Amino acid sequence: MTEADWPLTEGEDAFLLQIADGAFPGEAPRVIGVAVSGGSDSMALVHLIARVQAHRGGEVRAVTVDHRLRPEAAGEARFVAAFCKTLGVRHEVLAWEHGPITGNLQDRARRARYGLIGDWARANGIGHVVVGHTADDQAETFLMGLAREAGIDGLSGMRKAWTAEGIHWARPCLLTPRAELRAYLRRTGVSWVEDPSNADERFTRVKARRALKALGPLGITVEKLSTVTTNLSIAQSALRLAASEKAGRVVRTDAGEVIIDRKEFRRSGPEIVRRILIGALAWVGRGDYAPRADALFRLDRAIAEGRGATLAGCRIVVKDTEIRITREAKAVMGLEGPTDMLWDNRWRLTGPHDPGIRVRALGAEGLRQCPDWRATGHSRAALVVSPAIWRGNALVAAPLAGMGNGWTAEIVAGFHSFLLSH
Repeated sequence: MTEADWPLTEGEDAFLLQIADGAFPGEAPRVIGVAVSGGSDSMALVHLIARVQAHRGGEVRAVTVDHRLRPEAAGEARFVAAFCKTLGVRHEVLAWEHGPITGNLQDRARRARYGLIGDWARANGIGHVVVGHTADDQAETFLMGLAREAGIDGLSGMRKAWTAEGIHWARPCLLTPRAELRAYLRRTGVSWVEDPSNADERFTRVKARRALKALGPLGITVEKLSTVTTNLSIAQSALRLAASEKAGRVVRTDAGEVIIDRKEFRRSGPEIVRRILIGALAWVGRGDYAPRADALFRLDRAIAEGRGATLAGCRIVVKDTEIRITREAKAVMGLEGPTDMLWDNRWRLTGPHDPGIRVRALGAEGLRQCPDWRATGHSRAALVVSPAIWRGNALVAAPLAGMGNGWTAEIVAGFHSFLLSH
């Protein structure tokens, strides 16, 4: 692919190339990772990104996840590999090794897919990854949110871009109908595979897809629902900013604990209160989803009445002047691993790493071995759930409890930046 292959401002491909070119506004990543399943959306995306990167002199790395759920998946991965070779794009296949799967299959597969791709990107020094969701996916997500009686967050659809654990993710085609991408593939002579699960009505997304077709006679189209989600996401951003600004005045953090000025907090509007509570619970408990509306309502009532509670792996203590949200001790009980892991999905430890030592919660017994812990100014509740370094049952270091011994511990994302980005 050369400069002559770059009709950025004219021709049928121009608009799609501009979309791919703007996947990461203000940036021109040297390497872009592309998740490619073999379906039309991702095949079009990798072809477009390859053209963009060839124009820039950059590199493309492609990855396919074999979920080990269908016998055809291995052949589809080989199909993608062969196609990527024609583009001069390096391609790898990742396998999801799993046992029996319970619960929501598609959700479990999605989590596994993003986890595997994120690990692959970090291991290969790739800081930017694109995925091939389209306006059709966005419209289906909106309908699924309606079925769940979702509020503005659930109806705002998928994010166009986000950052997680050092990786910048983007969905450049999120406003582009699938039909346009398929027309592009036909123009360029590129084929794709059809996943039979896309016709399996046991899955909610497939039902939403069928419903979307039925809504066509009413003028409810992919493009219109995509516009609706865009409008809602603008309102969502405004609420998120308002909540962040309020939190800047009433919330502080200490040793992983969220401390809220109770009086000022209760003066906030109900939506701002709800967002700050959800943000605090997510930051402390690192849950993937917000608690259910009824659980949040009960928590709000408990706080108003001055009662404590537990929710989403967090312990909430209500005092006259403040609300303290701390990690629940039982939530980190038994959580152990090498010292270079991201402990409890939020703590990063720095120090003399050694395979013979492990990180786990300090606990009450460990705290008793830290005579200077009160001088730190941190609460006992926060310290017993803080990360500590152990060699067997011997405490080596407790960075937050006044027993550093060459170790420090920090949370990878501060609460206020976290609240603004979630």
